[in-house]
Amino acid sequence: MSQSVRITVDGVEVQVEPGATVLTAATTAGIAVPTLCHEARVDPMGSCRMCLVEIEGQRRLQPSCAFPASDGMVVHTDSGRVRRHRRVLLSMYLADHELDEDGLPKERGTGNRLRQHVLEHGTGPTLPPIAADRSYREDDNPYVHFDPEACILCNLCVRYCDEVEAVSAITLANRGSHTTIATADQRSLLDTSCELCGGCIAVCPTGAMTERPALGLDWRREEKIRTTCNFCGVGCQLDLHVADDRIVRITSPEPGRTVNDGNLCVKGRFAYEFVHHDDRLTTPLIRGGDGELRPASWPEALAAAAAGLLGVKERHGADALGFVSSSRCTGEENYLVQKLARAAFGTNNCHQCAAT
Repeated sequence: MSQSVRITVDGVEVQVEPGATVLTAATTAGIAVPTLCHEARVDPMGSCRMCLVEIEGQRRLQPSCAFPASDGMVVHTDSGRVRRHRRVLLSMYLADHELDEDGLPKERGTGNRLRQHVLEHGTGPTLPPIAADRSYREDDNPYVHFDPEACILCNLCVRYCDEVEAVSAITLANRGSHTTIATADQRSLLDTSCELCGGCIAVCPTGAMTERPALGLDWRREEKIRTTCNFCGVGCQLDLHVADDRIVRITSPEPGRTVNDGNLCVKGRFAYEFVHHDDRLTTPLIRGGDGELRPASWPEALAAAAAGLLGVKERHGADALGFVSSSRCTGEENYLVQKLARAAFGTNNCHQCAAT
């Protein structure tokens, strides 16, 4: 095994694996370096220039997200030179960003990280606005909304679509100040290879990519509740965003923390309307002697189901019963179904729909 690399970040000595970046070393040391275009699931690009740090022996500031750590390196993430760079850089971003009445980047989506950096690090000289014509593009897809006025061209959405989803549905179009996020031939996402997973929304640092069903909602009023997606048996973790007792959007926990590594499919992220649908059953129903369904409590419904199954067993034997579990259940739940079949009812007639 190759030896670890020793690097000093703001006076803190840390050890990282060979090939690790300066940003990884800073994170290991518990030091926060501001970023915009960085995302752990995609290759570093170093385009936003927000994470530049001062490295002794280097004439210029270097992007910590892409610069490899070397043994004995000494890094300063909060020197006067670095702070001055951040303020000027943020002034440049403000000149090319739609601002609110306070002169700050507008809040969009689930938060604008550029706005937070301005509040934390301040800005330099006020620069005249850049006259960049990024016209809105009509897109009739029901889930993903793109606002070019909020885009900082960090390319994260494009890189995620290419490197993580391997779909490459979106790309950069035009040149210079007219550069924007687009699709081939300006087609709707519905006419591209897009899977509508919403990953571009999840990685966008400014809210330029936003959930269309949640447009105009104040994300700061939302309460997050962790749960497990029930659309298949993978067990992806979800964060339900609830406001006024209604689910208004769904996100995924941070990458590296759960089985789905921060990723979701179109069903996991957007198919939550059924929760509040008027036709949804919210209580068990039992069919009475008159053939009509009536509401029942869960204990009553479970007792009725057990009695019905036992009745079949008594009349026709255990092998007259069959149990089929669902691929929408977790592995643990499917295990319990087969145990119920074998141990409680004495039959090996159990199957799982994903096996066909």
